[in-house]
Amino acid sequence: MKPVQSHETKPTIRFSARLEAGLLTLPKAASARLPAGRTVVEATINGFPFRAALEGKGGHAFKVNAVMHDAAGAAPGDTVTVEIIRVDDEPAARVPTDLRTAIAGVPRAEAQWASITPNARQNWVLWLSSGKLEATRVKRIKTACSMLSAGKKRVCCFSGLIWMRKDHQTAGENWQPLPKG
Repeated sequence: MKPVQSHETKPTIRFSARLEAGLLTLPKAASARLPAGRTVVEATINGFPFRAALEGKGGHAFKVNAVMHDAAGAAPGDTVTVEIIRVDDEPAARVPTDLRTAIAGVPRAEAQWASITPNARQNWVLWLSSGKLEATRVKRIKTACSMLSAGKKRVCCFSGLIWMRKDHQTAGENWQPLPKG
């Protein structure tokens, strides 16, 4: 007999909000249920389904275009009913064993690591792996634990992330060609 598989149901966040011209801002209670920063969601506005990336510091919002306004039967200034479900389609970074072990040994760093986005984790991994010397790697792991413990979500001032993302072995598979047209 096969064991019964349990499927985790992601919680649906439901709320009403005022639709502004080009933007819908989530109420604080709804935003608090999502991780800070960029989050991909599947959602409906008055029953019209769509997928969007929510952005935010201290709150989340997403852009609403004219097609969405029309499909939802709503105009700017109207109150709409919104349902969102977070989707975990952002690729997870392959975390090197030495970094994973070090973070696991520092509870505050481990808690911060769990709360940041997959993209932010990938930035930490790229920063760590861009060092050429073992001594640099050891120093960066120690620095990462310290910065994460202090509440940092991303490595700042690391210019290598922009040019590395396209061709780096841990990030390259995430790049897709743009559609032609």
